[in-house]
Amino acid sequence: MKNQFSDNIWNVLACPCCCRRLVRNGDDGALCAHCQTAYAYTDSGSLDLRLKKQRTYGLQFQLGVHLPPDDLTTFGPLRTHPSPEVAFSGIKVPYHLTAEILSHFPKARGKGSLVLDLGCGDAIHRTVCEYAGFEYAGLDYDSSGAPFLGDAHALPFADSSFEFILSIAVLEHIRFPFVMMREAHRVLQPGGHFIGTVAFLEPFHLDSYYHHSHLGTLNSLQYAGFKAHQIAPHEEWTVLKAQAVMALFPGMPRRFSEMLVVPLQAFHRLWWQARRLKNPKLDLNERIRNTSGSFAFIATR
Repeated sequence: MKNQFSDNIWNVLACPCCCRRLVRNGDDGALCAHCQTAYAYTDSGSLDLRLKKQRTYGLQFQLGVHLPPDDLTTFGPLRTHPSPEVAFSGIKVPYHLTAEILSHFPKARGKGSLVLDLGCGDAIHRTVCEYAGFEYAGLDYDSSGAPFLGDAHALPFADSSFEFILSIAVLEHIRFPFVMMREAHRVLQPGGHFIGTVAFLEPFHLDSYYHHSHLGTLNSLQYAGFKAHQIAPHEEWTVLKAQAVMALFPGMPRRFSEMLVVPLQAFHRLWWQARRLKNPKLDLNERIRNTSGSFAFIATR
């Protein structure tokens, strides 16, 4: 069954090859009014907006410039927002969307507000995004459940199309992360929110390319033009848990593989507490940051 897109969404679709507007092409899909490239629906109903030909994307880097701090001094764990805009109560949310991340979700400003779920998989975040008042647009490179198929390096959307972008566990799978970040910045509205997560000490998985440290995440965001508000290590998803679940004991029930590393994690915490007795100025955020499996980031354009 083909996805039925509103006029609101059709108005922001753009050709990934030449960046010009896409128009409906009857029941066949979409057509670029400029370069005449046609984009068809897949058998599962997704609109396939992946690149039809190679494209060059130019980037420039300023050397000899220090990384601006963006007022991020501790890189500590993400805390619940004291005044969340949306109260996610009474609905089922994916397990990887923690209460802390959800508390930073923006509320849609109006009826026509759009959210881009970048790397959406089977659109598992649709419910929470719509609960926050957004009209949902999910894009993935190769998922039958995604409304749109597309390349994060060449997003098929017009400039300033979205009020909110969500990207969970995607950045590590991007071959050219600086390009994806630039594209995300391009299609986000000024003042819009960009929330996501990226792997750090998780093992290689699903063709992952660049696992980001806290400084790598900050650098990618700042290079694209984002204002980073928080870059936070996941306190519970540690390197030990990540390695046990994803690499050491694949296929084992998750709770059992996690239990196997509990003694070592407990000793790790005790060791750092003992170090702090000797040096009270020791920052325990360093322990969490340096052993986290992933980072969350909260940014705006």
